[in-house]
Amino acid sequence: MSLNWKEINLILSELDLEGMRIEKAVQSAFDIVALRLYGRGASKTLLFSLSPGAARLHETSRPVPKNSSPLRFAEFLNSRIVNGRIESAVQLGKDRIVRIVIRRGEHVFRLYARLWSNAANIIVTDEEGTVLDAMRRLPRRGEKSGGRYAPEETMEQNAPGKESQAQRDYEIREFPETGDETLSFNKKIDDWYAGHSGALSLEKLREQARKTCEGSMGRIAASLERLKEKEAEFAASGQLKEYAGIILANQDAIGDGDEWLEADNFYRGGKIRIPLEKGKSPAAQAEAYYERYRKAKSGGIELRAEIEAGERELTALEERLAGLLAEENPLVLQKILKSGGTPPATGADRKRPGLSFRRRDWLIMVGRDASENDALLRRHVKGNDIWLHARDYPGAYVFIKQHSGKSVPLDILLDAGNLAIFYSKGRNGGEGDLFYTPVKYLRRVKNGKKGLVLPSQEKNLHIKTDPKRLAELESCRIEK
Repeated sequence: MSLNWKEINLILSELDLEGMRIEKAVQSAFDIVALRLYGRGASKTLLFSLSPGAARLHETSRPVPKNSSPLRFAEFLNSRIVNGRIESAVQLGKDRIVRIVIRRGEHVFRLYARLWSNAANIIVTDEEGTVLDAMRRLPRRGEKSGGRYAPEETMEQNAPGKESQAQRDYEIREFPETGDETLSFNKKIDDWYAGHSGALSLEKLREQARKTCEGSMGRIAASLERLKEKEAEFAASGQLKEYAGIILANQDAIGDGDEWLEADNFYRGGKIRIPLEKGKSPAAQAEAYYERYRKAKSGGIELRAEIEAGERELTALEERLAGLLAEENPLVLQKILKSGGTPPATGADRKRPGLSFRRRDWLIMVGRDASENDALLRRHVKGNDIWLHARDYPGAYVFIKQHSGKSVPLDILLDAGNLAIFYSKGRNGGEGDLFYTPVKYLRRVKNGKKGLVLPSQEKNLHIKTDPKRLAELESCRIEK
């Protein structure tokens, strides 16, 4: 629900912007920008929203977070109008176009906020109407640098007799949900839009948070259930060791060509029937059962490590969802969701070149060009870390940071393989071969190009890129 012209006039009268100094411009998203103002001994934050169905301007008491990377229009505003003073702020007729005239030194700027539900924009011009920049660049409308925008010249005047219709169609609405009739209209609008309307509604943002987190939590829970079923199978592997012991204790009772050994079970009591393989001696039969036991035990240890990592990831997601649902500022919540809900980058993350992804407890790094590949090789990986690269195509070096005493799980290897193909020249084919090997088996080419290496003891892997897996990885990317 966007504001109507009467509501805009009421907001402007309450704001009393004339004479206030612009201290800073902050853009938290592509359709949200705020001006921090100071004047008459007080500061205020003027919020502009271009969201479809929620186009508006009003004072907000909620902090407006910065975007994780500087956005163009905010950078422009900070370079042009910051430290300027507002000379006037009026709505042009009843067209829901607000003109704010700003003087900074000898320069005068006009900031137009067009608050139309499906065609909202903010345009900054000079005194002659030449467009300096627009929040949404629309070349067909002339709303781009160098274009012309002067709505005063083209604005249709209200025809005689239309006033009563406007009065009837557009009234200042009540917002009973705010609960306090002593609040200013700006405050009521700020509270109502935060909780009820548009893309920045807390209700909608929280539903988005639930959908995002609960989808991932469901996938992890299903994966844990499968892993625990396998673990239960491995837990029964102790019986294989018992089979080997019983066979060795009854070697004299086993004849050539026997398919079964029936003997006393001195481990558990009673009789037991153990299958045998033709052509193997009793000692070889026992060793085969011992080998199966050792593999099952080793696999059980790896499974337990994967289960513990999955449980930690599930707990982290539950805590993340609880934190998201507890956030009261829709601007902050929107920013977190747009970044995938990932934790902020640490100092080491910010210094690391290329892209970084954290999947469960595993860190995957991607160098997108020769310089990033070389930098990662020189300063960010060790000998046991795993290196992957697409065969026959130039492209990214992908590294998996190794965990001491753990082998890389298959799904993490597939994650890294998908990234290696996706960030190579072979991505359009949707599949490709790659090789991988520990970093200690890479040898730099003497006098070769930057980052060029020759691998040894490499293994081969064929990867078909999985859009779903790549989307999940994008949500795990560490924002810098």
